[in-house]
Amino acid sequence: MPTPDKPDAPEDLWERMPDDAANVPDPDVVKDADGAPETQEAATETEDAGSGAGEPGAAGEPEAAEAPEAREGTGTDGSGEPVEAPRGSAVDFIPSPVFLLLLGLGGFALWLSWTAVELDWAADDTEVTPLIPPLMVLIGWLLSTAVHEFAHALTAHLAGDRSLRGSGYLRLNPFAFREAFSGTVLPVLYLGVGGFGMNGPAGYVDWDRIPTRGRRVAVALAGPLASLLMAAVFGSVVTYLVPPGNDTTNWALAVLAFLCLANLTSALVNLLPIPGLDMFEAVAPDRPWVRKARTNQLFFSVGTFAVLALPVINPWLQESVYALLDLIMPNPTFPGTAFLGELLWQFWET
Repeated sequence: MPTPDKPDAPEDLWERMPDDAANVPDPDVVKDADGAPETQEAATETEDAGSGAGEPGAAGEPEAAEAPEAREGTGTDGSGEPVEAPRGSAVDFIPSPVFLLLLGLGGFALWLSWTAVELDWAADDTEVTPLIPPLMVLIGWLLSTAVHEFAHALTAHLAGDRSLRGSGYLRLNPFAFREAFSGTVLPVLYLGVGGFGMNGPAGYVDWDRIPTRGRRVAVALAGPLASLLMAAVFGSVVTYLVPPGNDTTNWALAVLAFLCLANLTSALVNLLPIPGLDMFEAVAPDRPWVRKARTNQLFFSVGTFAVLALPVINPWLQESVYALLDLIMPNPTFPGTAFLGELLWQFWET
């Protein structure tokens, strides 16, 4: 069937006809304004130049597509062929230099505490207030906080929230957290004032991007599980170096035992179903009031700490955690070692 000549219709209507219509010219060869054939690629360039290079809102032009960085999967290029959207770089998951620096400083402080070098620096019969062990607790707690938030962020990324790629949460940099106050400052204040570990709320997770309830539970509980893992690591090191039947007053081992206690307390406290704590996101239904609670979760977190730090509740909490350590640790002297670490940390109270 011969192809009819192009009708005298507005150009935009002709161009918008479906590709499989019987009276559409060959898609590979179109005619220019003078009737001379030209390639489809050249025609596309002419259309782009005449329509403002594909500006949104131009006649016959679609709305601007979502930026490749904001989505994953495949899209289309100018010829309609599918192309793979950029998926970021592996650097987005590599520990940051700050994390490695903290590890190095923590190891150096561990060695100085192990050798009790501050006693060698002081004159004989001089009272010494150790300052390197508190520094080691601070560094160890910052590293523990980074691991806790990394567990949340990595699980959220795998569950569907891609907004955290390349952030300080996935690169284990506590000084680059999007919510630095609740993620870095508050946990240090909690440990310093209350003497027990407690992490801030994971407000950086976009829960709306996580589709199923099971995935949300996994994201919520990833942090406490990471804290339990850190407690097991610190406790295992002390148990290996101080086997049952032995006792120690070594500063470094006391700090490691206290870090075990801090991480264990953080995991237990986060199991309370209170807004601002991890268990709340695991059990909270999808209701409008839950969204309002999330917007105020920082206040709930501070309020929970204030209650746990009350003189009538804090001793009970401390005794319960020490009793749990006495129950699960093979060396009965472990709680005493952890208590020595707490005294070294809160040196301003001694």
